[in-house]
Amino acid sequence: MAATLLQSINHIVVVMLENRSFDHMLGFLYADHGNVSPSGQPLEGLKGTEAIPGAKGGQVKVFRILPTSPHPYFMPGADPGEGYLNTNWQLFGAEQAPVPLVPATNQGFVTNFGSTLAWESKQPGYVMPGTTASQIMGMYVPQTLPILSNLASGYAVCDHWYASVPTETFPNRAFMAMATSQGFVQDEGRNVYTAPSIYTLLAKSGKTWSVFGYDAPPLSRGSVADITSAPPGNFGLFTDFQAAAQAGTLANYVFLEPSWGASGNSQHPNYDVSKGEQFLHDVYYALRNSPLWQQTLLIITYDEHGGCYDHVAPPETAVAPDNSVGELGFDFKRFGLRVPTVLISPLIAAGTVYRTAGSTPFDHTSILATVEKRFGLSSLTKRDAAAPNVGGVLTLAQARQDDPLSGIKVPSSTAAPKPPPGPDHLQQALAESAALLPVSDTAGPGYHHEMPKFHTGQDAMNYVRARYLAYDKKLRRQFS
Repeated sequence: MAATLLQSINHIVVVMLENRSFDHMLGFLYADHGNVSPSGQPLEGLKGTEAIPGAKGGQVKVFRILPTSPHPYFMPGADPGEGYLNTNWQLFGAEQAPVPLVPATNQGFVTNFGSTLAWESKQPGYVMPGTTASQIMGMYVPQTLPILSNLASGYAVCDHWYASVPTETFPNRAFMAMATSQGFVQDEGRNVYTAPSIYTLLAKSGKTWSVFGYDAPPLSRGSVADITSAPPGNFGLFTDFQAAAQAGTLANYVFLEPSWGASGNSQHPNYDVSKGEQFLHDVYYALRNSPLWQQTLLIITYDEHGGCYDHVAPPETAVAPDNSVGELGFDFKRFGLRVPTVLISPLIAAGTVYRTAGSTPFDHTSILATVEKRFGLSSLTKRDAAAPNVGGVLTLAQARQDDPLSGIKVPSSTAAPKPPPGPDHLQQALAESAALLPVSDTAGPGYHHEMPKFHTGQDAMNYVRARYLAYDKKLRRQFS
């Protein structure tokens, strides 16, 4: 039945947000019901008694982030430690994973956040006043995140979905597009990946794809090298996505990015989480009101845990994607931490908790495996070849007509912290990839371009828009 129902899906839409763990966003989803969903399925959630060592001794217990908590949508009050070495500390209590490997205890989140606060507090705008290391144990409750939570309970939540790599943004987003990060585990110095992607695989098989930024050209266009020079019509903004959904012209595979930067809706700590709630609301209703709704599977996920606490140790059953030599000695046989992932379709029963029965759990390449299964594509690497697909979540032969978000109000924040000066690291990365576009500042033969220094994130985004506008004009002449 699962394979048959997957064949009824003609449009797979993915939203990937930023840097939140499963416990942090959805750990209390069913806590008031003994961590059992309304359909009777157990959830690997929080009990509320979980505690780990504090930065100054003692134990720090998880606590609930309520709508009435101080600045609830800016928790934790600073950006936790990211990357491979910080993740090792959070899992094992040391920057290097033990050899031989022993199961992670997930006891180092508070101490690591305390160390991060020590240096971030010296940078203007990086830390909200009053932030302490214990805030990393703050966990959202459904009342504080009504959009994500009601979609999770109204359709399917995956409680054992892991980041592909125990590290930061770019390697995990590379796995989302290419099922490999080509051996890299650090963002720094590696904004562009050159492996074949799911987009080219789709195009070669006569299937369609689109990548949408929110209010600027998408980060993926520059970081996934084999689509940078794809026809401009494959890319757009969120308003273009909404128009395509309304017109019934969505591609077979659609990847949506949030807006980057401190004022954006990516939900990157410590940016405004309520703006991400509005984004998810708008994505959902663009699809639900589309004539393609009954043929669509929407997947909401997060690229990595971003230093936010989770109590489940990541499995050590990952398949290395290729023969790349791992940066910092990593062998790609460990997954990253759990991230929130919600599967949405009118063919999914409400209250579903969805996980695999085998030893290989869901990770980001499970999305690639699902796309490949649905459209008859080959695998990109050994990782997506081994990944389970999510087709089995589709169990309803008759599409549902109810709306789990009916009557649910999108939350909003009150006061926002003053952001640090200049672009954030993702805006800077987007600008750096735009600087690589073959668009010269001078006319005639030869090439010259020098990327300016940006004083604000808006400066960086204006630069990116201008570079891609000039590049698209060049491409349209080429494709015409």
